[in-house]
Amino acid sequence: MSDKDLETRFEEAVELANDMSQESLPQDVQLRLYALYKQSTHGTITNRIYPVYDLRNAFKMNAWMQISHLSEDECKELYIEAILSIAKKK
Repeated sequence: MSDKDLETRFEEAVELANDMSQESLPQDVQLRLYALYKQSTHGTITNRIYPVYDLRNAFKMNAWMQISHLSEDECKELYIEAILSIAKKK
């Protein structure tokens, strides 16, 4: 286990993710990462704030809604684990 706090590890994972190519990831993985990031940084989604005008955004909002029961800290941990797992495979 790392001595770094959760926020520091999350920020490092976000930086690592920013250096990755999205095209190399399956769409379900991209959606999962999107949802975890949004739940980590914005909390639970509300439809009033995020209207859906196209299919792409509908999938993104659906992915976010599916994990809305998780806390921001839980999502940060899951996001970190996912990014590190992807980085190890490359």
